[in-house]
Amino acid sequence: MKWVENDQKSLPCSTNTMSAIKIKRVYEKAAKDEYRILVDRLWPRGLTKEQAAIDLWLKEIAPSSELRKWFGHDPEKFLEFRTHYVAELTQNPAAAIISNLLIEHKNVALVYAAKSEDINHAAVLKEFMESM
Repeated sequence: MKWVENDQKSLPCSTNTMSAIKIKRVYEKAAKDEYRILVDRLWPRGLTKEQAAIDLWLKEIAPSSELRKWFGHDPEKFLEFRTHYVAELTQNPAAAIISNLLIEHKNVALVYAAKSEDINHAAVLKEFMESM
């Protein structure tokens, strides 16, 4: 198993992943060498396409609208949210798109608009992709 640096912490990454996967708020400045995938179903408030600096908006990978609305970024619901979202991801063909992009690009950033860096769907998605 190799380790992937995530700005504040190191996380284990499966050796079958070719890229370094990061999660970043969409409001953070893009690094020169990263391929940015917006993984939110809704466009982030107050940003133009140029400001977001994304390479791909993959809204299909986001949690279902029903799950997103139920969760509401409530920390007390996060563990249950994670379980439901992982179940959705196992059935989601968009996960294959990300897998292919991880092979194509050395540094991939999954970008999101949520305020919390730890309690959000991008963190769950990153963990899910690293486990594949």
